[in-house]
Amino acid sequence: MTLIRPEITDLIWRAREVIWASLVVALGGWMITLGGYVLIPLGAVIGTIGLVLAVTALRRMRFEQSVAAPGLVELDEAQVGYMGPEVGGYLSLNELVELRLLSLRGRRVWRLKQADGQALLIPVDAKGAERLFDAFANLPGMDTSTLVAALGQPALPSDGALTLAAQTKVVWRRAGKGIIAG
Repeated sequence: MTLIRPEITDLIWRAREVIWASLVVALGGWMITLGGYVLIPLGAVIGTIGLVLAVTALRRMRFEQSVAAPGLVELDEAQVGYMGPEVGGYLSLNELVELRLLSLRGRRVWRLKQADGQALLIPVDAKGAERLFDAFANLPGMDTSTLVAALGQPALPSDGALTLAAQTKVVWRRAGKGIIAG
């Protein structure tokens, strides 16, 4: 018999990074209260580092979804893979030129597009999809607050007909001049 309800245990487990970062902020604050020429600046630095870690952990926590879609997401070095029951594949993050969030038949999916035109659809709620936050955050010019805000919008219900323009959001696009025909 456990003394803590399972819902509370799950919430604490999901928020573990935020809790640890908050403890680092508290440690920095405690060092500041001790005073002195060494401890005040050191506490300020530790508190600032903890604050940055807390913001990143909070964004990562908001990015994580409950597993409801079939398939498995793999992340190996600079390669993203999705193995689903019917579709799947691998893409290189170095070759990625566009990241979109689509709403297809009431389910949200990431659409990763490579420079050569290959695309990979990954359900937002697939097993292992929470690891994509760090991969997407390392893309050049990616704003993680935009990434998390895109997930904050609910999926549009499906009416049978796919109106893609209303159900897609470009989250990131690689900056560059593109191909110049000579």
